[in-house]
Amino acid sequence: MSSDCEAAERLARGIPLGEALGTSSAAAWVALDLDVRHLSRRAPGLLPRRAGADGRRLRWDRDCPLPAARRSPTLSQESLLAFALCHPDGRVREAALEQVPGMSALLPLLIVRCADWARPVRDRARTLLSAVPGRELIPLAELVLLMARRTQGAFALEVLDRAVREAPAADIETLLVGKDRATRRFAHRIAIDRGLPSPARLARVAAASDDAALQNLCAEAAIAGMREEARDEVLGPLLTARAPRVRSAGVTALRRAGLHGEARAFLADRSGVVRACARYVLRQDGVDPLPLYRSMCADLRRSMDDGRDPSVTAGPLTAPAAPAGLGECGSRTDAETLWSLLAHPLPAVRVHSVVGLRALDAVDRERLAPLLDDPSSAVVRAATRALLPDAAGFPEDWLRIRTAQDRPRAVRVAARRLLRAAGLHRRSTC
Repeated sequence: MSSDCEAAERLARGIPLGEALGTSSAAAWVALDLDVRHLSRRAPGLLPRRAGADGRRLRWDRDCPLPAARRSPTLSQESLLAFALCHPDGRVREAALEQVPGMSALLPLLIVRCADWARPVRDRARTLLSAVPGRELIPLAELVLLMARRTQGAFALEVLDRAVREAPAADIETLLVGKDRATRRFAHRIAIDRGLPSPARLARVAAASDDAALQNLCAEAAIAGMREEARDEVLGPLLTARAPRVRSAGVTALRRAGLHGEARAFLADRSGVVRACARYVLRQDGVDPLPLYRSMCADLRRSMDDGRDPSVTAGPLTAPAAPAGLGECGSRTDAETLWSLLAHPLPAVRVHSVVGLRALDAVDRERLAPLLDDPSSAVVRAATRALLPDAAGFPEDWLRIRTAQDRPRAVRVAARRLLRAAGLHRRSTC
C-alpha cells in the first residue's frame, strides 16, 4: 500500500480511529478524507454501499480485497462510518451523516463534510453541525479554521465564531495558548472584542509572540485599553520587546501616556521604524531630535579618538545606531561626521554609519569600497547594499580578486553580488 493511504489502511486493519490517525491535528483529518479516496481505487470492497429502497441506508461487504495480513475481519461501527463519511460517492456520504449524531469521535469529519462539494451532503452536514453544543466544537477550532480556507468553508467558521463569543472565558483559554497560529489569532480577536484579556496580558503576548499579525493585534488592543494606574505593566513589555513592530507601538504610546521625554532612549534603537517613532513623539513635544543625534555622534567620535575599549557598555557606546538616525533626519552637511565614524572600532557603529550615508544619499564609491574588506561581515553586507547602485564603476579585476577562495565568505559573496549588479555575472567563475 502506498504511503498516501497509510491512515485509511491502519483503520482498515482494525486500529481504532484515534490511533489510526496517529495525531489529533486538523491536517490529519483532512488527510484521512483523501486517504480513503485513494484506498477506494485499490480496495473498493472495503467501502460501504447504499442499500434499501430509498438508498439512504448503508451496507458493508464483509469480503475486503486487502491482503489478509492487512485487514480486520470486523471493523467497529465508528471505523465503518468514518470510511462512509469519506466515500467518493456523495450519496454514501450523505447517508452516513444520518448516523453521526451522538458519535462525538466523528465530529471532525462532520466539520469536513460541511465544506463538501456536493450540496446535499453539505446542507445535511450543516444542519447537524448547527445542533452540536458549542463546547464540543471549540476544541476543534483548528480544523474549522483550516476548512474555512475552502470555497464552502465559511459556514462552520460562523458556527464556531458564535460558540466562542458565547462560551465561558475558561473555554477560550485553551485557544489563546494553543500551538496553531491561526487559532491563536482567531481566539485573541474574539477575546479582545469581549474584553477578556487585560491590557497587561495583551502587552506580554505581543512582546513574546513571533507572529506579526498577533503582535499588531495585541499591542494595539493593549494600548487602547491602557489605564494610567497600570501603564507601566503595559508599556514595560512593549518597550523591551524583541520585535521592532512591538517596540515601535510602545514608543508611540509614550505620547498618549504623556511620557514624551522617555522616547529619547529610543532615538538610537537598532530598528529604523522605532527610531522614526521616537522622533515623532519628541517632535510632538516640541523637541528637535537632530541636535540630539549630532551630540550622540560627537560622543561616538570622541570615544574613538580617546581610544576607549569598544566592549564598554556604558556611555556613548550604548548608542551605536545614532549615525543611522543622524542620516535619517540630518542634512548633507552631516555626511562628514558619518564618514569619520567609519573608522570606529565598534562594528555596529560602522554599519549604522553606512546606513546613515545611504539615507543622506551621500555614498561615495571610492571612499566606501575599503569596507568591502572589513573584518566584520555585517559591515561588508551594509557596504555592499550601499554600493550596488554604483557596481558598474568598479574595476572588474578588482572584484574578481575578491571572489578567490582564500577571501572571507562575506567578501566573496559581496564581490559576486557586485559582479552580478554590473552585468558581469555570466563571466564570473565563482
